[in-house]
Amino acid sequence: MKKLMIVFWALTIMACEQEPKIDYVVLSGTVTNSKAKLATVKGNDFKADLTIDEKGMFSDTLKISENGFFTFSIGREYTPMYLRSGSDINLKLDATKFDESLTYTGNGAVENNYLAQKTFDNSKKTANPVEFYANEETAFKKTLANIQATNEARLEQMTDVDAVFLSTEKQNLVYDHYAMLKNYAQRHGYYTKQENYKVSENFFPEDLKTMTFDNAKAYTSSESYKNMAFGQTLDNIFKSLGDDINKVTVNDLDQLNTIKIEPLKNDVIDYLGSFLVSPANENMVSIYEFLKDTSTSEKTKKDLTQTFEKNKNLVKGMPSPQFVNYENHKGGDMSLTDLKGKYVYVDVWATWCGPCIREIPSLKKVEQQFHNENIAFVSTSIDKSSDHEKWIAMVNDKNLGGIQLIADNDWNSKFVKDYAIQGIPRFILIDPNGNIVNADAPRPSDPKLVSLLEEELKM
Repeated sequence: MKKLMIVFWALTIMACEQEPKIDYVVLSGTVTNSKAKLATVKGNDFKADLTIDEKGMFSDTLKISENGFFTFSIGREYTPMYLRSGSDINLKLDATKFDESLTYTGNGAVENNYLAQKTFDNSKKTANPVEFYANEETAFKKTLANIQATNEARLEQMTDVDAVFLSTEKQNLVYDHYAMLKNYAQRHGYYTKQENYKVSENFFPEDLKTMTFDNAKAYTSSESYKNMAFGQTLDNIFKSLGDDINKVTVNDLDQLNTIKIEPLKNDVIDYLGSFLVSPANENMVSIYEFLKDTSTSEKTKKDLTQTFEKNKNLVKGMPSPQFVNYENHKGGDMSLTDLKGKYVYVDVWATWCGPCIREIPSLKKVEQQFHNENIAFVSTSIDKSSDHEKWIAMVNDKNLGGIQLIADNDWNSKFVKDYAIQGIPRFILIDPNGNIVNADAPRPSDPKLVSLLEEELKM
């Protein structure tokens, strides 16, 4: 009998050991008043796209490595979400009233209904940023205290809530509070037109003054903590970079190795790589290799490599990409080869681009200053063909000088793609032999442009 009992317990233990671990969440929902075909769930090293059918419904099983905070988004709208293994959550929302209409049912709904309500209430209270941040210090801090107290009371009233969520969210409310305190000085000064505004000595609590950003869990659980950590880290790094980002070297980036939170380090590298891996910087190759070797994210490494591959043929001395037969505002067409023998300063712009238009007065001054020199100033519009008449009218109305061209296929023009142009205005300097001097030249409003032209033109 004892032998039979031993065998029975052994089999029971084996059966328990073989029971599969639940590491997934079932997420379904219904979206009304939306033409979107996809919803997206993102977390730390996690992304899942959920297909929305013609009835606005979706359902999927998401395999997650650990419980925690995620983001659910449709188009530009998004909301925080808490997912824990074994949950079966159904959401409903009206895309025209995203935050107001979002509700959850099922196992795991209680935490997410709290987050939805918190997001909606907070957005209402901060909907008018001018009014919100224009408050004087005492009134502003009182408003923040009320927001935090309201959310803390709501947490205390919750039942059947995940214990990890509860403790994490209590701390997240503190981070939310701190983040808005940190934003106050800059935004209050801006909205009240007080340049260099500074808060009083006791405005920040001691915990915020001494905060060090080394909490990896908080970085993935709190958007406010993440924003503070990212902003503070960049502020520290930019102090080392100096005023001219085109002179940055690998040595200026040593602080990356002191970042203790790996996802933060990868986010910072991702951001810096977007403009430091630039053909305007003669150290582009070494910067690219350093950033890639320092990153631990395969996605970040892939993005860095894509940026490098686009830019490696745009360094100084390389043959410039060509534009061919672009329509000239004065009649006929023009190609870059028509200007061989001259320096060419290319301004890539569009009639809808505010920053481009703000450069026009400065561009006119530079054109006048170098009017008798061996240089052609070429403004190339990337307006769509449907805005052709608008382009013609603006050139006339603003009395634009130089050579005014319009690209053959707006953003999809070969010249635009070959120069890896993703934002405008963009300025390019080409030498008389058709080789690149600077693929990301200074703007007309930047005094560095005149210095560059004088250096090249030997004035």
